[in-house]
Amino acid sequence: MAVITISRQFGAGGKTLGKMIARKLGYSLVDNEIIQMVAGKAKVSTNWVESIEKEAGGKFLRFISGVVPKSLVDRVLDDKRGYIDEEIYVDLLHKIITRLADDGNVVIIGRGGQYILEDREDTFHLLLIGEKEDRIKFMEVHYELTYVQARQAVELDDKRRINLYRKFGKKDYDHPDLYHAVLNMSKVDLETAKEMVCRLIQTRAVKLPEKATSAGLLEEVWG
Repeated sequence: MAVITISRQFGAGGKTLGKMIARKLGYSLVDNEIIQMVAGKAKVSTNWVESIEKEAGGKFLRFISGVVPKSLVDRVLDDKRGYIDEEIYVDLLHKIITRLADDGNVVIIGRGGQYILEDREDTFHLLLIGEKEDRIKFMEVHYELTYVQARQAVELDDKRRINLYRKFGKKDYDHPDLYHAVLNMSKVDLETAKEMVCRLIQTRAVKLPEKATSAGLLEEVWG
């Protein structure tokens, strides 16, 4: 069993490739479900969690730097009114992603997985990059956008990604040393990328200890 994190430049096909890999290996795929899990645990709306993600600042900086703040999860769960701030968000995100990884056989898209799970031997970190025009074309084809819409989406998310990691205090999020593999999707098609990653995972899995099945993974984490 293994865990795969996928970090990507917007439009490089991270979610699409993640789905293909998960289907091939029989893994669970987790992307925006993490927002729902955090919201459920904190008893707040997903919009509130999304706003916290966009505005993540100092407390996320401390977390990404390796000092996880004192957990407020129990207090949150006992609060019937529901509440979330950056510190609570960080604790919940760390808890949920770690639990997902503990259960294994999962592909996790984004949300700093390369940092949260950086020291785990059972985790494979993947980065997807691509030329801007190729990423725009990907958005046109796969999301049925016009060229102008696709370009705006790529440019806006590129800026969001830069600003978000700047708030984290990180500038090395695209540095190859953080990853087991970096795929330039301007030079590799999705099918080839899927086969390459799956072969790497299957080879590494032989060396990893057996773990409990991840059946019901999302339900267990949600509960």
